Order: sequence, then C-alpha cells, then structure tokens
Amino acid sequence: MINILVVDDEPAMREGLSDNLLFEGYEVTTAKDGPAALIALHQTVFDLVILDVMMPKMSGFDVCKRLREKDNQVPIILLTAKGEEIDRVLGLEFGADDYIAKPFSLRELLARIKAILRRSRLYHNPTAGNQTQQIGRLKVDFEKYEAWMGEAKVKLSVREFEVLHFLWMNRQHVVSRNDLLEKVWQYDEFPTTRTVDNFILRIRQKVEINPNRPKKIVTIHGIGYKML
Repeated sequence: MINILVVDDEPAMREGLSDNLLFEGYEVTTAKDGPAALIALHQTVFDLVILDVMMPKMSGFDVCKRLREKDNQVPIILLTAKGEEIDRVLGLEFGADDYIAKPFSLRELLARIKAILRRSRLYHNPTAGNQTQQIGRLKVDFEKYEAWMGEAKVKLSVREFEVLHFLWMNRQHVVSRNDLLEKVWQYDEFPTTRTVDNFILRIRQKVEINPNRPKKIVTIHGIGYKML
C-alpha cells in the first residue's frame, strides 16, 4: 500500500487531508511540524510527502533541504499559502517536486499525487531494461534513478531526473520551455518558464564541464534547449 506523510501545523488541515487520503485508499501518517516529520522520515520509508511551507520551529523549505542533503529523494509536494513566484521557485530549488497553493481543491491535489506516484513507479520499474546512459560528465541509470560522476554518486531530485530524461529522449531536437512544462510537469497552471531555466541551470552544473559555456545542453534563444 502507498504510504503518504502529511506534515502541517494546522490540526484541521492535517486531519482533513488524512481523512480524504485514507478514503482514497492510501496509508497515511501525520506530523505536526518539521522536526516531527524528520523523525518520521528517519523511521519509515514513505512514497510521498505532503509538506506545508509555513510552520513553526522549521519551515517546509528547511525540511525539504535537509532531506535532499541526506540524499532522501522521496517525492515532495509543498503546500503554500503564498502565491509569489519567488516562493514557488525557492521550493523547487530546494528539491521539491511540486507545489500547490492554498486554498486548493481536493481533486487537484489527488491528481498531482497520482501523477507523481505514476512517474515514480515508472522510473523504478525493474522490468524497464538497462537505461544507463553517459550524458556529459554524468552516467545516468534511467531505470534505477541513479547518477554518478566517475565513482561518486550524484544527487538528482525527481524533477531534475525527469527534465534530464525528457531532454535525452528528445536529443538533437529543440525542446521548448512550454514542452517541458507540459510534458514533465503536466499541468496547465504551473511554474513559469523561469522555473524551467532554473532547473536547466542546476542540471548543467552536474552535466557540463563548464556550466557557463555549455556544450551538452545548449540554449536555443527565444525557444528553449537542445541536448547534443
């Protein structure tokens, strides 16, 4: 059974999400703040985390950053009451896979949960065959969702992996920013093209010998990117 961790300091929100997710057939664990969430994540392997941003003691951004620093790549959906682009971008840069702004519809949240879980199962499918590829400085296993630079393992978030995989599948072809938003994020109302640029920047830092002069993932000005 899929196990989801819900982290929110508001009891009504925490209990409401828990009840609805249980009704949908998920196994649910709740935590009232960031420190409690980290303890739960240390003790249990979860398939997904729904994480509120604005919490006392430790923000959702800090929890997300701490997890990624420890190489925990569990998919994370951030809940935020803020609508400014800078907050959305910040959450994604800390390694979150998605965000949804309060107030939100249960239907929208469930759709995003299912989309992330579906992609996660796809990339961990043991019958997918050998998907290891050399991309610039990185050796990437698209089956096991792992990457190395030489003998050293390199951290990739779920979303970074998806962007890299999409570029690889469309190598030698121009991929627009809107293509990435539609095919990778799969939502009409999601980040601006600036968010795509931020992800490309992070991926280049891992793939390129000189990220300031990329040779593998090049910019097609006014359109998007091409993987050579």
